[in-house]
Amino acid sequence: MYNFDLIKPKTLADAVAAMGDGAQALSGGQTLLPTMKQRLADPGTLVSLTGIPELQGVCQGDGGIIIGGATPHAVVAKEALKYYPALAALAGQIGDPAVRNRGTIGGSIANNDPSACYPAAALGSGAIIQTNAREIAADDYFLGMFETALDDGEIVTAVKFPVPQVAAYIKFVQPASRFALVGVFVAKFADGVRVAITGASNNGVFRWSEAEAALSANFTPDAIAGLTLPADDMIADLHGSADYRAHLCGVMTKRAVIAAG
Repeated sequence: MYNFDLIKPKTLADAVAAMGDGAQALSGGQTLLPTMKQRLADPGTLVSLTGIPELQGVCQGDGGIIIGGATPHAVVAKEALKYYPALAALAGQIGDPAVRNRGTIGGSIANNDPSACYPAAALGSGAIIQTNAREIAADDYFLGMFETALDDGEIVTAVKFPVPQVAAYIKFVQPASRFALVGVFVAKFADGVRVAITGASNNGVFRWSEAEAALSANFTPDAIAGLTLPADDMIADLHGSADYRAHLCGVMTKRAVIAAG
């Protein structure tokens, strides 16, 4: 690990002011710190967000719930249960207890790992990612593998989730990492169904539009019985081939519909 400076601001304004040249926001650190240990990143200065009260907590807002960017997964799993059970269940499946007590929703959303769970929840729910500078719709936020619409120095301050009529998240767990080999978030709203898939594509989290149309017309597993996804852009590694992941997308979507219904 290279030498670095650590700044621990107490307010969001101080954190934004500290995000100068070479500075990197540090939330849970579940990806950033291992990357730094391998000397694959050298931010120079880390700005810790975990000691800022205004970035933490779960509360009810207009049309849904608002979760502070520095809120740990374990807190989301507990406090979101009464507002959005499917989201709380997703948070409770992330990693192990150590990861859930340290990792944060904002860190996950900002990192946009192609196998992370929260991107599926945000995209599947039609969430709004709030930063220190603006609000970004989830459909416009996730741009590709480890790529988001965030500008340099921009901090995820909260995520606003509309609450659907019913929803569920089902993932095929990679046992060693606890990441999703394939994870599917299905949410049924009054105006239609959203289906977001993580862990499968080289382009990161994505919406399955054909499944959405079929499930909006008939919210049952049978509605997507004949649908398949092409394997062209699917991840292929030692854990599963591209064809296998494409197949899992359909299987896990059906299971999510069953769980939601």
